[in-house]
Amino acid sequence: MIKITQKQQKILAVLIKGGSFASSQINEEVLKNGEDVSLVTIKRELSKMVNLKLIAKQGFGPATNYQISAYGRINTELEARVYCATEPDNRHGQTKYNFEILPVFAFDLFSSDELKNLKTETMNYNKRSKNISETLEKKELERLVIELSWKSSKIEGNTYTLLDTEKLILENKEAVGHSKNEAQMILNHKDAFNFVFSNKKKFRSLNLSNLEQLHKLLVKGLDVGFGLRKKPVGILGSKYRPLDNVYQIEDAIKLLSKVIAKNKNPYAKALISLLSLSYVQPFEDGNKRASRLMCNAILMAYGLAPLSYRSVNENDYREAMIVFYETNSIIPFKKIFIEQYIFAAQNYLIK
Repeated sequence: MIKITQKQQKILAVLIKGGSFASSQINEEVLKNGEDVSLVTIKRELSKMVNLKLIAKQGFGPATNYQISAYGRINTELEARVYCATEPDNRHGQTKYNFEILPVFAFDLFSSDELKNLKTETMNYNKRSKNISETLEKKELERLVIELSWKSSKIEGNTYTLLDTEKLILENKEAVGHSKNEAQMILNHKDAFNFVFSNKKKFRSLNLSNLEQLHKLLVKGLDVGFGLRKKPVGILGSKYRPLDNVYQIEDAIKLLSKVIAKNKNPYAKALISLLSLSYVQPFEDGNKRASRLMCNAILMAYGLAPLSYRSVNENDYREAMIVFYETNSIIPFKKIFIEQYIFAAQNYLIK
C-alpha cells in the first residue's frame, strides 16, 4: 500500500465530495480547512497524486481539472462519526453502486506496519493455540460461537443479551419476552459457524456456491428467500442504493470472486469479502451476517484467527459501513477489522 501524506489526504478530502475541480479550487478548499499551502505546492502534490493513481487528470492548460479515482476513494481518511452526523440526504456521498471499486481491491489494502502487526498477532495466536487439549479447544470454540452469535445478531438489532445467548446455545432455552425470530437468528449463526469450521478448505476462495450455502444457514426459518435477490433493497440510515438487477448482482459476485482470488493477502481477502458483500447486498436479507461469516470462513481457511466482534461498538460498525457505502473509503472499517483481529488473536485459542 502506498504512503499518502497529510497534504494529499486533505486534497482527497476535497475531491471525495464529488465532481471535478481546478487546482485553484482545490487550493481554496484546502485553505478553508486550515492548511496554509500555496497554489504551487498544491499543483506539485496533484502531479504526484496523478502518478500514484489517487486522482485522475482531465483536460489541458487552464482547462485542467482533477477528480478522485476509485483507488483514491478507498484510501481517503474520513471520520465516520463526523460524516454520519449529517442527515443522510445532506451528505456528499454517492447514491449508486460504484462499478470501479471491486477491481481496485486486487491491490494490497494494508500498510507495511499494519500487515506486520497482523502477522505478529497471528504468530502469537498460533503459538498459544498449538498444544491446547481437545477439551480446552471445545470450550474455546463454544465461547467464540456464543460471542460471535450474540454480537453479530446485536449489530442487526437483536435484543438478546450475552447471557441469554449462552443459555440458548448451550441449553436450548429461549429468553422470555423475545421473539422466536431472535432465537432463530442466533442459532443460525451457530450452525453457520460450525459449518465453515468443519469445511475450512471450501472457503479458501469465495464463490456463488459457498456463499449461497452460507446464506441459507443464516436465514433458515426467518422467512427470507434464498438465492440472489430480484428486487431493489434500501439501507436504513443511508442514501446508497445497491444494484437492483439480478444479472448485475451475479456479475458483481463473480467479479468479487476473481478479485479475492487475485489478491494474495489472506487478511485482505477477508476484509474484501466483509466490505464487498455488504456493498453488493446480493440477497434480500442477511447480507451483513453473510459477510461476517464469510470473512471468518476465509480467515480460518488460511489458519488465521476468526473474529467474534465482541468488543466492537455496534454504532461504530454501522457508521464505518455507511462511510464505505457512500464514499467507498475503507479506512474507518479497516481500523475496526484490525482492532477486532487483534482482539480475537489475543482472546481465543482455536486450532
